[in-house]
Amino acid sequence: MTSNFIRIGVGLMAVMVAAPALAQDLTFWSWRQEDRAQYEQFIDTFEAANPGITVKFETFEAANYNTILSTALAGGTGPDLMMVRAYGGLENVATAGYLEPLTVEAIPALADFAPAALAAETVRADQKLYAVPFASQTQLVIYNKKIFDDNGLSEPQTWDEFLALSQKLKDAGIMPFANGTATAWQNETVTFDFTSSLMGKAFVDEIVAGTTDFTDDRFTGALTGLKELSQYFPDGFIGLDYPSAQQLFSSGMAAMFGGGSYELTTFKTQNPEIELGVFAAPGRTAEDEKLVGLYFDGGYAANAAGANKEAAMKFLNFVASQEFGQAFANQLNNISTVPGVTFDNPLLAEVAELNKSAIPYLFLVHFRFGEPSGSVLVQQEVQKLFAGETTPEEAGKVITDGLKAWYAPFQD
Repeated sequence: MTSNFIRIGVGLMAVMVAAPALAQDLTFWSWRQEDRAQYEQFIDTFEAANPGITVKFETFEAANYNTILSTALAGGTGPDLMMVRAYGGLENVATAGYLEPLTVEAIPALADFAPAALAAETVRADQKLYAVPFASQTQLVIYNKKIFDDNGLSEPQTWDEFLALSQKLKDAGIMPFANGTATAWQNETVTFDFTSSLMGKAFVDEIVAGTTDFTDDRFTGALTGLKELSQYFPDGFIGLDYPSAQQLFSSGMAAMFGGGSYELTTFKTQNPEIELGVFAAPGRTAEDEKLVGLYFDGGYAANAAGANKEAAMKFLNFVASQEFGQAFANQLNNISTVPGVTFDNPLLAEVAELNKSAIPYLFLVHFRFGEPSGSVLVQQEVQKLFAGETTPEEAGKVITDGLKAWYAPFQD
């Protein structure tokens, strides 16, 4: 009997020792506090298909997220899984060796992702991919359909038509645009919301190659157009912050908002009755290609020093799947990067169609890899332009000279 008891005790101890190995608890960090409910649903789906793996979703304030994440990873207390930024924001974390490199062998679905999406999560120095891209964002013009209909307006086909409809709204006592620029990054977004078509694809190709710079007439001409359009922004818009500008539009006080596709859900949440339309701001002529500004917003990565890498890779395969991409599009009303996703929301489908004619959201995609950052430079110079403290030509020179400090094509 004693020997039986010993055998049972040994067996129980073996089970007790084995049990922790079966249960794998993953932590998943994000800056998307507003998406918590949806992510918890995504995680429920994953956990149901992967018994024994649990995922704890934790969110942090967006502006300080990279600092919080890097500090935790450096101290060995970082999460198993994390949302990471794209482009220069990714490199700050990945080049320190904190992220697990990803391959098509480990995540087969990546083979079908768009090259531009993968490039956003690839480090230039080693050409390794470090995250599964999760969304694209589009800079465009969002408008209130009822205000347009009530005033007999349609989407403009030329820059002059764009100015004319803005004037017609102003004459009718309606605020044409809700945009404010007290929040610094809004100076960058309005540049590409409104002037992507004025710049054109050829300019972007040449600027990236270094065969031209930001003193080019196509860029300074776009800034001239932006300054011209700003007369239809709210009075005192330089002092108007981003949340207040959003409220002006969602409340129906303004007809248009230059913003990102990420605004659409916010506006519908703030005012479920609002009916929205979107268009690409036009070029000078009807023949000019109508372009939106496009970028990829971040990705899902695994901790290179994580204790549960096998489980973490299962989760990354899940977020690369069409099942997840479709749920992401449907529940977050966002453009998933997963190939083959369709859009139940007609407005989102329209954004996806506009994305077929796009230029990169230039300063984020190509000029946030050194100091001074191109984004910081354009934000500062556009704010000065709005305040009458500089000219488009002077702004273009300051941006070019600043980037020469680290952008090799401008140094030749």
